[in-house]
Amino acid sequence: MKKKNTYTRIGRGTRDPEVMMDINTTPLIDVMLVLLVMLIITIPIQLHAVNLEMPVGAPPNNLPKPEKVQIDIDEKSVVYWQGLPVSAQELEADLDLISQQAVQPDVHVRPNKDCQYAVFANVLSSTKRKGLTKIAVIGSEQFVQ
Repeated sequence: MKKKNTYTRIGRGTRDPEVMMDINTTPLIDVMLVLLVMLIITIPIQLHAVNLEMPVGAPPNNLPKPEKVQIDIDEKSVVYWQGLPVSAQELEADLDLISQQAVQPDVHVRPNKDCQYAVFANVLSSTKRKGLTKIAVIGSEQFVQ
């Protein structure tokens, strides 16, 4: 039996080894393992403690709770102030009175889902125009379908 020659003849009779067509992945794997070990070592240990700076001294005095003003808008787009129907001019006057108070009350606007949007937007713009900042829209879950 003849031994198979792994060399090929190229050109003038010189014998060169065959060219390897596969990539050597061993160095790549070694580098990736080193990077993985370095990453594991450098990650800080997670502590499950939360550092809080608690206030020192006496608690603040109990501030009086501001009054609550309820503005309702029914399905016919009639505006109610504390349960009583009011016109646009009366609403403006009432909002002007409460905006001048030292402690502004909480204004709760509760529109019906069938009311006109223009009426609701007018109430909100009136409260903004008067400088009221504590405004809440109550009952907005009825608009989710």
